[in-house]
Amino acid sequence: MAKIYITAAITGAIHTPTLSEHLPVTEQEIIEQAIGAHEAGAAVVHIHGRDPNTGQPSVDKKVIGNILSGIRKHCNVIICLTTGAGLGMSLEERVSGVPLFKPEIASCNAGSFNFYLGPLARHKKMSSPKHSWEVPYLENTEDFVFSNTFKGLRHYVRIMYENGSLPEFEVYEVGMINNLAYLRDEGTIKGKIYIQFVMGIMGGIPSTVDNLVFMRKTADELLGRDGYIWSCAAAGRAQLPLVSAALAMGGNARVGLEDNLYLKPGVLAKTSAEQVTAIRSIAEIMGHELADSNEVRAILNLKGSDKVAF
Repeated sequence: MAKIYITAAITGAIHTPTLSEHLPVTEQEIIEQAIGAHEAGAAVVHIHGRDPNTGQPSVDKKVIGNILSGIRKHCNVIICLTTGAGLGMSLEERVSGVPLFKPEIASCNAGSFNFYLGPLARHKKMSSPKHSWEVPYLENTEDFVFSNTFKGLRHYVRIMYENGSLPEFEVYEVGMINNLAYLRDEGTIKGKIYIQFVMGIMGGIPSTVDNLVFMRKTADELLGRDGYIWSCAAAGRAQLPLVSAALAMGGNARVGLEDNLYLKPGVLAKTSAEQVTAIRSIAEIMGHELADSNEVRAILNLKGSDKVAF
């Protein structure tokens, strides 16, 4: 069996501090959780920044730079820098870290959709939020479209290629695979396409094995089985079951507190490393070997950590 690899999404821009005391928000917390995830077996970490005082999603250059350099100082993990950043940020804010830090990988959302987080605002913990921004941030998504137009996608991809960063295309709905096929056929996207199927976001495709099979089948038909490499992430309680199904189908795995705050029903995960350990155990039971970061660099044809700007 081919080796598989694990990505850990460390903090994201979806969950708020009130929902879990374990969600990392300071620079040092994010750095430590990224290092811990790597030590547990993650070859890639997906990084967002947060305001260290409030936990609000942030693209502050100093914060992001400190996180990236802090991780790199302690380990050789591949760092995927977000261009999702925070809901409601402008296109330029979202992509600003790519030319500045020139990461090996940068996320690139593959289409527009309704990104609704309102149900989180009604969680029992949110009756006493830690910060005033949390409930409005979640509730305001009732009228929010996560905009990733063709013009925007071309802009993101061009900037990523100019800075030697591989686009990781976040696919939340099956029509986004068609977007990628179109952009490849017109020459905007070059080479083998790297896809992260992100399932279970309200407004995107639900987290079911049938839907994952459908997404994979559609990608095979539109991109060619040898035309892409893929991984899978799933929101909330579907995380481990669906990601396990992805491994059984020949994909790779993404876990982490960005996607799911729990380790098992009713038990909060203390770190993303706990989730990495869980999916690693499942993978090994299936007979998979884990690729390390340098092996994944070869698989994805990355430029190497010596060519980043942090």
